[in-house]
Amino acid sequence: MAASKTAKRSTPQDAVAILKADHTRVRKLLDQLAQTSEKAASRRTQLLVSIEEELKTHTRIEEDVFYPAFRDAAERSEDRKLYYEAVEEHHVVDLVLPELKGTGTESEQFAAKAKVLKDVVEHHAEEEETEMFPRARTLMGREELERLGGELIKAKQALSAGVLDRLAGLVRG
Repeated sequence: MAASKTAKRSTPQDAVAILKADHTRVRKLLDQLAQTSEKAASRRTQLLVSIEEELKTHTRIEEDVFYPAFRDAAERSEDRKLYYEAVEEHHVVDLVLPELKGTGTESEQFAAKAKVLKDVVEHHAEEEETEMFPRARTLMGREELERLGGELIKAKQALSAGVLDRLAGLVRG
């Protein structure tokens, strides 16, 4: 009996691992978008929907869960600088994404705006992965990062449920 309980228990995922996995998914989608041409307008539209969903969920859980914990644990002015830069980089994505969505997927301008979005997101993810996340591991420790990982997963599930509820309302409505 004890063996089955152990087999069912999984190792908690820490916040940094969850956020890095998000970065990997978004990078892959952005790479796919960059490889499309004006002739693949419907594919561009599908990718853009997926990218927007991933980015909105990721930025929301970072801003609601991870960033406040990082800010509260910050010991040095450099740590607080990382926090504020990350928040501002999210703001830049919030400016670029609607611009991209408002551009025809069959246009050359779309490709240029998609590249700008990709550059901004990649810079942001790289900075988090090389500066903020290692610092978070030092400041917060394994247990706190695992606790935050649980909160990130719950926040993702709640956001996903909200999307499903809105879709169900559209279908019924």
